[in-house]
Amino acid sequence: MTETIVVKIGTSSLTQAETGKLALSTIATLTETLCRLRQQGHKVILVSSGAVGVGCARLGLTERPKVMALKQAVAAVGQGRLMGIYDDLFTTLEQPIAQVLLTRADLVERSRYLNAYNTFQELLRLGVIPIVNENDTVAVEELKFGDNDTLSALVASLVEANWLFLLTDVDRLYSADPRKVSNAQPISLISNTRELEDLKIQAGAQGSPWGTGGMMTKISAARIAMVGGVRTVITQGRFPHDIEKIIGGEQIGTHFAPQPEPTSARKRWIAYGLVPVGKLYLDEGAVIAISRGGKSLLPAGIKMVEGEFDTQDAVQLCDLQGNEIARGLVNYNSQELEKIRGSHSRDIEDILGYGGIETVVHRDNLVLI
Repeated sequence: MTETIVVKIGTSSLTQAETGKLALSTIATLTETLCRLRQQGHKVILVSSGAVGVGCARLGLTERPKVMALKQAVAAVGQGRLMGIYDDLFTTLEQPIAQVLLTRADLVERSRYLNAYNTFQELLRLGVIPIVNENDTVAVEELKFGDNDTLSALVASLVEANWLFLLTDVDRLYSADPRKVSNAQPISLISNTRELEDLKIQAGAQGSPWGTGGMMTKISAARIAMVGGVRTVITQGRFPHDIEKIIGGEQIGTHFAPQPEPTSARKRWIAYGLVPVGKLYLDEGAVIAISRGGKSLLPAGIKMVEGEFDTQDAVQLCDLQGNEIARGLVNYNSQELEKIRGSHSRDIEDILGYGGIETVVHRDNLVLI
């Protein structure tokens, strides 16, 4: 059976820990593995980190730059070098590849989101392996994915992949950092998003010195993929051959089971493609109506409005403690909502002086987080 497989490899797996230089044997093994998957009829996408790390090594920098302009310049140097190596290796195995550089803006605007989807589908139809990275050279801070774990989960959700492999420097998820805690317990399976929320991870938020992602970013990415119906696996990046073993049924790494009824593509776009620009704080009745009853949000349930936003912008819907319960597209701007919050829908026209929609966020434009 043909499956769509997204593989993300992190900087810690692509480079040598001591020097930041490329771990060529790992890259070669990864290339061979992905080519075999293609020969078996699978559709394959590679999300590859490493541009900044490789750029640092090439320029003789001893640590990852923190200033945005320098980081973008270093990424421009490293991305060309990284793609050159991938192209040499894949060409040797007669496998065509394509470079796809994305920013968050490519997923925020609906038309660009759909265009990205169509581009990926056409590349996969042609038998190409797209190699994806964040476009660090031009991305602005407000529209960055932040890490390639998130990027890979969004790509997997976008193309409705069957598998997402997050290759990292540990063999699986643990109850604590196994490098620091000797009795850390391995975790083989996360069955649902509730288990994911209940899990208290002690692995730390920081990644390797050369990367940006830690274990927390991988857990967040797994959640995005699970909601999108994608089975996610965290496993050791130094052994890319394990991907084939896992697809074949071997229990290697930590698996995150996909939701049995994944959310629609549009709602995944609302939940994870868009960047929320405001918050609405809801009373208990509204929280229950939305989270348990599948209802739309009405102005009567809104206690407080935070941020400035326009009609059809994405906002976070939070309880009074600030916990996010949902995201959605608003039918009113922030100034209008300040006036009508806490009011009955029938009073909207009297308050604003013109007629409006009775719902602040319609349930078709609302997704639980």
